[in-house]
Amino acid sequence: MAQEEKEKGKIDIQSGYLEKRPELPEAVIYTKDQDGQVYIVHEGIEMWCNQAFVYLKDNFVKAYGEVKIIQADTITMKSNYAEYNGNTQFAFASGEVVFKEPKTTLKTDTLYFDRIKQQAFYRSGGTVIDTASTLTSRIGRYYAKSKKYQFISNVKIVNPKYTVNSPQLDFYSESGAAYLYGESTIVSDASTVYCERGYYDTRGDTGYFVKNSKIDYENRTLYGDSIYFDRNKGFASATNNIKVLDTINKSLIRGHYAEVFRKKDSVYITKRAVAVTLRDNDSIYVHADTLQVTGKPENRILKGFYKARIFKKGLEGEESLSGKADSIFVNQKKGITKLLRNPILWNGESQMTGDTIHLINNLKTEKLDSLKVFKNAFNIQKDSIGYNQVKGEILIGLFTNNELDTIYINKNAEVMYYARNDKKELIGINNTVSSSIEMYVDKQTINGIKFVKKGKGKIYPLSKLPEEARILSGFNWRGEERLLTKADLFRGKPTPILPKIKGIPLPIDEGEFFEEQTEEELDLPESSKLSPKDFTNRTEDEAPEKGIKKAESDGIKENED
Repeated sequence: MAQEEKEKGKIDIQSGYLEKRPELPEAVIYTKDQDGQVYIVHEGIEMWCNQAFVYLKDNFVKAYGEVKIIQADTITMKSNYAEYNGNTQFAFASGEVVFKEPKTTLKTDTLYFDRIKQQAFYRSGGTVIDTASTLTSRIGRYYAKSKKYQFISNVKIVNPKYTVNSPQLDFYSESGAAYLYGESTIVSDASTVYCERGYYDTRGDTGYFVKNSKIDYENRTLYGDSIYFDRNKGFASATNNIKVLDTINKSLIRGHYAEVFRKKDSVYITKRAVAVTLRDNDSIYVHADTLQVTGKPENRILKGFYKARIFKKGLEGEESLSGKADSIFVNQKKGITKLLRNPILWNGESQMTGDTIHLINNLKTEKLDSLKVFKNAFNIQKDSIGYNQVKGEILIGLFTNNELDTIYINKNAEVMYYARNDKKELIGINNTVSSSIEMYVDKQTINGIKFVKKGKGKIYPLSKLPEEARILSGFNWRGEERLLTKADLFRGKPTPILPKIKGIPLPIDEGEFFEEQTEEELDLPESSKLSPKDFTNRTEDEAPEKGIKKAESDGIKENED
């Protein structure tokens, strides 16, 4: 029985012209004849070649010329030269090596194949041709059981639509799934994806990226803790700590969820969304429950929906500007900002309300030019002993160097104004009705009023006008709601609960390809072209992303990053 088992493990040469040469006493030489190539079998593999040097004592074959090795109709390896050790079931191939499995073809100049581990390995550069892409790397390893390639060093995927570069990449040949590790990019004509850990479906053109991930769309960049990407739909979504940077319009949008529709030039942001735009060296903040940006770079439109707020701190010496409304509309090309539905605007100490409020910028200087309040316009400013008030159908305000200096009230205008002399002493309370009123403002203080077609009214001494009569109808002072800092954009709003980001699994560490063995354990025949040095693992070939041990991976579905 022992003899039978021993014979069972022997290499079997089934065809070929046999000869012996005195100079090679240990070898039996087989050469192809009129019936075809030399044909050799051994425990599940078949080998063909033009000439074979068979070392029966070592159970070892050296094959030359048009070598082909097939394992169970799943793996085919062709080369100019090959060695096969029947004792260790280890094969080595060199010279125009072509390694095929059902979905891919690997080309390299030198390849090691361990049948016990069911793994192939190269470290002198290789190319894998997939149904959708071509993959190249300096180092590669194929795992037959999981049908996975692990590429290391100068990894590149070339597809007609994009190019991937990565220091380490795991590729599953059956599904086309690629896992990227380290500083990786996916570059196409329309976008560039960057991540330090990611997944990409090379056949379906969708991806998921984490760890410092971002997507560049020419003049717009999307950042997020995690990013989902669909190339065919021109769509991307980002979750948690997202940023959308617009380099042309000097704007930045932050939030915790975003969707980008590249083909429609549209961005949708929610969860504490805030847009920051640089104008005249000052930042303007717009917040709403939902922000949407549409339009080409030269004609961007920003829309904020539900509980919208705006804040501009102002440069040194300037008063802040802030406002609230149900929604906000910003047209950057026209320089107009609209506060819609129940709007309120504070310019310094002045409070303005109406049905709709428009802010207009000077497109050349980027400074505030004017504001317009349509229907039920009401302007209130605190005085030391009351409130200066003016109301009418339409209010128009003019700015100089971002300071409101002139206010026009048209149609059914009415004023309640604490008139003072040059010494700031109270003269009386002016309550007048007019078709139109012009007010002059200096440092947030009304210092002059002009009436057009003045109607009834007069200046009352303080004692002659009771407090309840000093308030115009429709008066509603909301100073406690005024935004004093950018943090007030979120005042009274709950902090969003952020979802847990699904991590990309670390690569499984299946150990080194070559086992640490003594020369005896290696069982390398003297006739082999290889030396023990060829069976050592080199530091420069190690994977930069180490991953988790195979034994420890049982039961671990994913690693959160």
